[in-house]
Amino acid sequence: MNNNFNIAGSSSNEWAVQARGLVKTFGDNRAVDGVDLNVRAGSIYGVLGPNGAGKTTTIRMLATLLRQDAGEARIFGHDVVKESHIVRQLIGVTGQYASVDESLSATENLIIFSRLLGLGRAEARRKAADLLEEFGLSEAAKRPLKNFSGGMRRRLDLAASLIAQPPLIFLDEPTTGLDPRTRSQMWDTIRRLVDTGSTVLLTTQYLDEADQLADRIAVIDRGQVVAEGTVDELKASVGTSSLHLRLQHEKDIADARAIVEQVLQVRSNVTAEAGTITAPMADADQVTDLLIAFRNQEIRLAEISVQKPTLDEVFLTITGNSSSGAIENTNAIHNTELTNVREEARV
Repeated sequence: MNNNFNIAGSSSNEWAVQARGLVKTFGDNRAVDGVDLNVRAGSIYGVLGPNGAGKTTTIRMLATLLRQDAGEARIFGHDVVKESHIVRQLIGVTGQYASVDESLSATENLIIFSRLLGLGRAEARRKAADLLEEFGLSEAAKRPLKNFSGGMRRRLDLAASLIAQPPLIFLDEPTTGLDPRTRSQMWDTIRRLVDTGSTVLLTTQYLDEADQLADRIAVIDRGQVVAEGTVDELKASVGTSSLHLRLQHEKDIADARAIVEQVLQVRSNVTAEAGTITAPMADADQVTDLLIAFRNQEIRLAEISVQKPTLDEVFLTITGNSSSGAIENTNAIHNTELTNVREEARV
């Protein structure tokens, strides 16, 4: 993978994240092996990869939570090592595991985080109330988190990362374990964040999530970026689209197959379902030629479609791994000391 850019000479307004040659080794394990990333400001950037690919380790380096062994990275033009104090003011991080305290209420948790970030007591309470309303948690504001569902905890964790209204938000597996309805709500929240000026870099095990949300995607495998681009670019990189057609009358199968092979100049297949033909199709405009040929031969179709490769096929082709095993097992990113402000947050 070759991303041609000069970190030092690029505009900090154009790029939220720039990384080149990031390396991190744990003992004999080279977890991240020369990762390059360019994340444009105001976009949603997805990072996909199988278990142990290095996704979370990469985010931890970008978020100043782990120092790289080699390479360099900048957040809005600021070096993550030399200017880590500035970078931390520009980012929010939500890890795979909720960092909230389950013995406290939602309000108390958000007040604690606000106070740790330097907000006064009154301002912290106002911020907590505003975020709880934004994330649909106002009715549960005083309920202990041990009674929250997994989806409610994830929403509260994301709310906590937004207290300082950071321009860049790292989301590590933000919807893991959520039901479809709550996942959809989280997607809407992520879109709103970008609509209001934030940039989002997320890792995900759900390919449909990347397909729905990400403007660009990086596929990481064995610590390296093995593919990068828009969803359409990645799909196009693994092969052509495919034609699927079903006939009204099985007796026409031989003639229809001959037409398909003549027009598309490819070999076709008859699937197990009677009267169904599939074939690779490089140019979707050829559908018109097929329809004319079928009409001239008085062959009637019950259904016709052209399907692009799925993102799952892209993932499998590039990494050799099924997407179902793509969760990266990591420990919680960090623990925050809460003792000094716990009591004053209680309501």
